[in-house]
Formats: sequence, C-alpha cells, structure tokens
Amino acid sequence: MTDNTDTEDQLLRTSLHSWHTLNGGKMVDFGGWDMPVQYSTGILKEHLATRRYGGLFDVSHMGRFRILGKDTVQFLQHVLTNNAESLDTWQAQYTLIPNENGGLLDDAYLYHPGEEYFLVVNASNREKDWNHFQEQAKAFDVQLEDETNEVAMIAFQGPLSGRILTRIKRDGTMPETFRNSLSKITILGTEVLVARTGYTGEPLGFELFIPAEKAEAIWARIEEEGKDEGVVAVGLGARDTLRLEAGMPLYGHEFGIDTEGRGIPAFAFPLTSVAVSFSKRKGDFIGRAALKAQFEEVRKLRMGQYEPSDVLQRRFLPLALIDKGITRGGDSVFLEDQKVGVISSGTMVPYWKFEGESATMQITDEQERRALALVYIDATVPVEKELEVEVRGRRLSAQLVPWHGRSEAPPYFRAIPIDRKTDSAVNTSAAIREKTVLLLKKSLDNHEWRQRRCVNLIPSEMTQSSLVRLLQITDPCGRYAEHKELLAAFEQEVFYYQGTEFIAWAEDRLVEEMQSFLGFPLVETRLISGQMANMTVFSALVDFLNRTDRRREPRRIPLVMNNHIGKGGHLSSQPMGALRDYVAKDPVTEKYSILNFPVLEDNPYRIDLKETANLLDRFDPGLIILGKSMILHPEPVAAIRKMLDTKSTRPVIMYDMAHVLGLIGPYFQNPFAEGADIITGSTHKTFYGSQRGVIGAAYEEGAPEFELWKAIERRAFPGAVSNHHLGTLLGLLMATLEMNAFKDTYQPQVVANAKAFAKALADEGLKVQGDPEVGYTETHQVVVVVGYAQGCAVAQELEESNIIVNFQAIPSDESFTSSSGLRMGVAEMTRFGMKEDDFVEFAAIFNEAVHGRNVGDEVARFREGFQTMHFCFDADYPEYLNSLSGLF
Repeated sequence: MTDNTDTEDQLLRTSLHSWHTLNGGKMVDFGGWDMPVQYSTGILKEHLATRRYGGLFDVSHMGRFRILGKDTVQFLQHVLTNNAESLDTWQAQYTLIPNENGGLLDDAYLYHPGEEYFLVVNASNREKDWNHFQEQAKAFDVQLEDETNEVAMIAFQGPLSGRILTRIKRDGTMPETFRNSLSKITILGTEVLVARTGYTGEPLGFELFIPAEKAEAIWARIEEEGKDEGVVAVGLGARDTLRLEAGMPLYGHEFGIDTEGRGIPAFAFPLTSVAVSFSKRKGDFIGRAALKAQFEEVRKLRMGQYEPSDVLQRRFLPLALIDKGITRGGDSVFLEDQKVGVISSGTMVPYWKFEGESATMQITDEQERRALALVYIDATVPVEKELEVEVRGRRLSAQLVPWHGRSEAPPYFRAIPIDRKTDSAVNTSAAIREKTVLLLKKSLDNHEWRQRRCVNLIPSEMTQSSLVRLLQITDPCGRYAEHKELLAAFEQEVFYYQGTEFIAWAEDRLVEEMQSFLGFPLVETRLISGQMANMTVFSALVDFLNRTDRRREPRRIPLVMNNHIGKGGHLSSQPMGALRDYVAKDPVTEKYSILNFPVLEDNPYRIDLKETANLLDRFDPGLIILGKSMILHPEPVAAIRKMLDTKSTRPVIMYDMAHVLGLIGPYFQNPFAEGADIITGSTHKTFYGSQRGVIGAAYEEGAPEFELWKAIERRAFPGAVSNHHLGTLLGLLMATLEMNAFKDTYQPQVVANAKAFAKALADEGLKVQGDPEVGYTETHQVVVVVGYAQGCAVAQELEESNIIVNFQAIPSDESFTSSSGLRMGVAEMTRFGMKEDDFVEFAAIFNEAVHGRNVGDEVARFREGFQTMHFCFDADYPEYLNSLSGLF
C-alpha cells in the first residue's frame, strides 16, 4: 500500500498512484493530491468512451468520514441539509454541508450500508469539513473516523459498467436498479461496497468502496475485463467535462464564493432542491432559516411571482454558445449590452450523435463538439433567452437552455444540442384537403396492414368482433346519459336527459352480464378505462376513510402495498401514476408511503411470500394492490389474505386485473373466491370488448365495508365520468355476451397457446422468462430476453417483419429504454384461430426474425390462414351484421 501521509514536499497519493504513472497518467496537483488529469487517450476520447462504453475513475482523493455513536442520526440531521432519518438502509442520498448564512461549506454524499453511516466529501474541503464536524460533534454522542487512507474509492461509469461488474463478481448481488441503491459484492475474494452513484450524469454508473490495499488489483481486473469493449481509464479533465455536460455543480465554481467574493446561496443551483429537507421531523439545523428564505424565492420564481431580492439575486442555468468559440469561467454575460451574469464553468465538449426516434433511437459513430457552460445569472432573466458572452473582447451569441443532456433513458446519456426552431407551415384550403386525403389513405393502409398482414402479439391489445365494432358507432354514440341513484325516488336511478330509455336498458343488461362473467353482484361499468377504474377506487377509499369527519382536510391512504413498476407492476398503481393524489407521504422518509412486494431471487415474476409475511408483521397497509402488467403467474391472493386474518384491522385487497380480466375463472384464478375485496380491469385486453374499465366488489349490503362500495359508485359518477362514451358501452355489452358464451373454450385455449409458444421459443434457444416447471407462463403472456438494452431495436426489427410486440424492461433493467425483453400475448391471435401447433410453427419464424432475418413476406403468408374472428357471434347473425353495416 502506498503511503498516503502528507509531507511538506510531497503531494498525497492514492493507492492507485503507481498504476496511473505506469499507464500514461499525466499527473497534476489537485487539492493536495497527485492525480491524473488525463491519460494518453486524451480528455475528449475519455469523455466519449465514458458516454459510449465505460470510464474508470480513481476518486480516492475524496474524503471519507465514518460517523459512529448513539447520536449519529441527530448529528447528521444537524450538520447536513437532507433528511438523514429518511435514508433507508442500503441507500445513499445527495446532501449539503451548510453554513449559518445559507451558503455551503461543501456538498457531499451520505451512504447507509446496513447499520453504518459514512459521508463522502470533496478532496479540497476534506480538512475544512473535518474540523467543522469535530467542532459540531462536541454537542453530540458521536465519534468520527477519517477513512480516506484506509478505503479506496473507484467510480465506474457508463453503459457497460453494470454488465462488466456482474461478470467479474463472484458473490453478492448488484444494487437494485434505481439510483442511490447499495449492495455488497465480492471481487477477487474482496468484499466491495457498490453504490449506484456518480458524478458524470451517466444513467448507469457505480462507485466502489474497497480496502485500499486491494484497490489496484480490482482496478486492474475491471480495466482488463473492459478494455476490449472500449472501457478506458479517465482522468480529472474528462470528469469535469462530463459533470459540466450533465449540469452538475463543482465546489469553487457553482458552490462556495462567487467571482465578486460573495457567498453563493445554496438554492442558486437547481440541484439543491433534492438535497434540502424542511421536514418537521428533521427540525432545526445549521442554516435552516436562511435556506428556507432562499427556498421561498425559488418558489416565487417557479410561480412567476419573483421580484429582485437580496436573498437570491442570481441563479445558475445551462448556457450553450450559438457562435463558434469556447467560453471559460469568469467570462461576462450580457443581455442587450447590460451585464447580467458571469460564466462559472465552460468548455468544449464532444458528444455522440443519435439517429431514429423515441425509444428506438440508436447511437451512431458520428461525433460532434459543442461549447457549453453554466452561467451565474440574474434571476430575472428568463430561461431560453438569447444572450451574448464576452470572450477575449469578442461578443458571442449564446442561449440559455433547460439542460445540456438527459440521463433518464438508459443505457446512454443523451446530449441535447441547442435547437434552432423553424417557422411552422401555414394551412391553406388546398393543404387541408391534401391532409384529409392523406389521413384517409393512411388509415386504410394501416388497417389492411395490422388486420391482414401482421401477427399481433401485444398483450394489451385486442381486435373486437365486427358486431362489437359496429355497435360502437351506432346511436347512442355521442349521446349523454348521466344518472345517479336518488334516495327520494325510492333508490331508483334518475337520468338527467331524455331519450335514454334504450341506454338505461343497455346499462342494466351490461351489469347483469358482467355480474355473470365475474361471479359477484357488485359491478360498476361506467368507467372508460382501467386506469380510471383504479382512480375511482383510490378516490372512494379516501372518501371512505374520511366518512366520519368531512369538515377537515381529507386524510389519504396511510400506506399502500403494491408491485413495483420495475417488477412488472401497473403504472396506475404507482405514485407516478393514478395513486399519486391518494396515498399519504411518510413523515420520516418524505416519500409516498409505498411498500413494494418482495420477489423471489430465482423467479422475480413471483412474489416472495416469506418476505411478504415479514413485512406484514411490521407494517399495516391500508390498501394492498395485486396485479401486474407483466404477469406470468397467478397472484397469491389466498396466501396474502391468510396472512392478514390475524390483523385487527384488515386492509382492502384490490386486484388490478387489467391484463387478465378475460381469464378470470378456473383456467387462471378467481380472486374473489381466494379472498380479494375489489377487482378492477380493462375490458379490451384478454377481455375482448371495447376500450373501457370495470370495477367489481364482494361486499354484502349491510356490512360496514358496503359503504366503500357506495363511495365507489359516487366517485364513478359524478366523480370520474359524466358522459361515459355510450357507443363503447353498447359494444361492451355485446362483447360480454360473447365472453359468457365462449369463455369455457376461449380461456383454456389462450393459456394452452401461451404455454405452447413459450416452450417452442425455449426449444428454439431463446431465453424465455418464468417458471419452466409450469410451462413458463400461466397467463396469455410470454416474456423473452433478447439482450441487455436490445429490446427496443429487436422490437423495431420485428415490426419490419410484420410481427408486432412490445419491448419490455425485465426486473434487472434500469428503465424501459434499456429493455432486455420482449413482452408478448397470444390472446388476439387465438381469437383469429391460432392453436398450439400454429404457435409452435410460428415460433421458428419468430426466432429467425429475432436473429436478424427479415421474414415479413413469410409472416404475411402465415397470417393469410388466420383471418376469421372466433369466439364471437359474427357468423351467427349475418342479417344483423349486414343491417348494421348498411347504416353507414
């Protein structure tokens, strides 16, 4: 191990110093450390390599302090701005070290592996931060240990980082797929703490904490494993260009003291908002009052109510040069000859160009360069304003921009060059007619392609029968039929419009048929989507919780247990979806009160019931939501209901059956027989009706919970819908009649087809997900892995071969843009007559398409044999089919 101790004539050295000097590192003094600013590859190539492949950074010069003692959390709450109490184990959080004036001594990262806490601070501030903490620690029962010399720190950032670490680890699991998660793995027999953190803006990146004496061997192992794939060692120069492109602050530039010698307010930099907590539980802390005053000014800025204030005169914004040139820190910025700001950081940055659109965008081999900066500018200057920057006596045109790049689309950071807007075309009468013809032509072409030439395997889609489709556009399409139960009318439904006798009849028949299909008496059919059905239940549950006191601010659902979206959970059951406005926030974590079901390590498509029981022993959710959008197996309704029987207050068990509503019954599962209270669903997936939603419940009239059902009816109308799309309601009635007539042949055929398709794909050598002991799937869905981040591209290639699927993030993927999988469903093609042998035959064609051969003509010929809709009444009532067609 290299001696890291400081002397008067020797810079500090990390435990990787020898490697740097032997491998072309250009060494410089950085905060008292002898560090590589670049290697022989050069800063620009190191930047590009990190963005496309991976970059390996020695960041051992950063300070690392361990905090111990019974007052650890209270101490951290006092000296840091973020809420340390909210930090879950095996998580990290960005935080700040404030002074009393609302400025910053430093920014930092707090890590909480297991029962420990340690803090990473900037190298140049290590001694200052240490002395500050030692002084503050006198009032607390804590001890601080400086482990900077004992623990090395390596950052491995870039698209290949996760795959390479996974290959070289021997034990342990990689951190969960969301940012700031931690875990321990073993590399070369050494235990390594791994964090999904970093200072490059990369959507995939890790920081490793390693015993110093083992660091060089592990560094060399990573470098050796990755070098043939483009991974390079990266110095401080490219680290700076990467953080600047990502819009991240650097102490001494965006934090600390400005060019005029004044303290920079913490909230002048936008990232501060995620690092400061004013939670009541956090209480008072250093600089709280000053920071709160700054926060109020930021709030006014966002609401358009800001007026010049001494509290927050300037803020930092990204700036891009329009003219050729490079701007550097200290350059002045002008608006119409008035100086309005100063560049805090600026340089020329290379970037990779992308081609294509949306999620199918692909990185190319083309490179460009752009001059970009961060500017400390008067807070009154609006975003996207064109400015001038004075560079060496010459004024260059520049523009404020929202950002220089974005990282929410793994595996790549996407550079966003400045956009020069063009004038939009003016509509003329001739142009409108041309657009009309184009719409009609493209609609006909699309219908012919999707309905006649394609094999559609999207599991959330379904073609309706001809009778269903025609009924949807008959009168009462476009009519109104609002109604509600009126107690004064002897609990009868009262309609607000005339001409609704037929509509009332159709609604009643739909409820009756849906009751027959679902097997329970309480049904609400007025919702026009599955997501709206969920929102109605959430809203009703809030109403039910507050039924005894409606004068105060309504309480939200205190805790919800659900399937995480990354493990296949429904979007509408997440805080980012329909649940957001109805679930409470945890006062400790300051996050939405969500408890995710744990999953089995060997089959993440199943809930881990043992761990679920442990969670339910510790927590009391008010609502449990089962169901997934990526669902291969039945949900364990009965097992979870049994776990809850011992609780004094049992939560509501809701099953979102959006994808599997059409399979409810003996061939899949019956949630009500297993103990569910409420089901919601979409009526256009495996249930082959119109695009609408439905709610069903198993409550008995007179029971206390029946009030929840009455709340659901109230929140359906007038809470969620007014006119509830009466044409699609009529189509749904026809589809429900079809379902009741054919479910006993349709449902087992769907499941049998899915199993046959899954097994055939596995026999072709594809990596099929799910439990092979049950045929990989027990629903209509089949999930196949095609390679990390390859799902989007393969799905696009399949579309070119007339095979329609959707790319899918599997549980180990970070985002839908880094999807490794394809999610498929067999329900629609089952209705077009395909059976087990047909799916086995098609699996061979599918496999060739996955491996790059265009099989579009073969797929079109294959589809010619499956043009007739089954499990419907189209062939039974030709006279009505003709009469309905003749109406139009």
